[in-house]
Amino acid sequence: MMTRRITQLLIGLAMYGISLAMFIRAGLGLDPWDVFHQGVAGKIGWSIGTVVVVVSFLVLLLWIPLRQMPGFGTLANAVLVGVFADIGLALIPAFSHLGGQIAMLAGAVVLNGIASACYIGARLGPGARDGLMTGLARRTGWSVRLSRTLIEVVVLGVGWLLGGSVGVGTVVYALAIGPVVQLLLPLFTVPVKAPKAAPEAVPAAP
Repeated sequence: MMTRRITQLLIGLAMYGISLAMFIRAGLGLDPWDVFHQGVAGKIGWSIGTVVVVVSFLVLLLWIPLRQMPGFGTLANAVLVGVFADIGLALIPAFSHLGGQIAMLAGAVVLNGIASACYIGARLGPGARDGLMTGLARRTGWSVRLSRTLIEVVVLGVGWLLGGSVGVGTVVYALAIGPVVQLLLPLFTVPVKAPKAAPEAVPAAP
């Protein structure tokens, strides 16, 4: 079972990185965190994959006051998504024709949804950004929805000011990714056996 979970996690993270490259090549706008990543990359001259990795580990530092503990999946996520984003950008051409851009955007949303369901369903630890959201909600008493909205509004705004790509793809991602992941997650969630309860003690004979 653990072999399946690790394999599914790694495949999911690889697909997630490739989907990020597809969003960029579609040229129609990115999700909030990747708007931020792209904006930072444009300002400092790093590849977007490198920025994704560095930001992931910086976000993990914010877990410390939130008393969050990373899992294997958390650390794998921090490294592999950025690596495969750069691989995808090296292999996938940019599209200038609107039809190709729309097809690429649609494929990116579907692949991202499959990737998210894979790595979440593996149950080996949340990504750095998801853990920040849930940790903030737990420590402040805010809802997860409020925590996520506040974080994503901030990173979207900063990323846009830095030159990140905001567009119809940003809206499509926001509206579509939740339903896609919800639909696919049951297919990829690996059941984890609960620990067996200790047998009740048998009273000794008098």
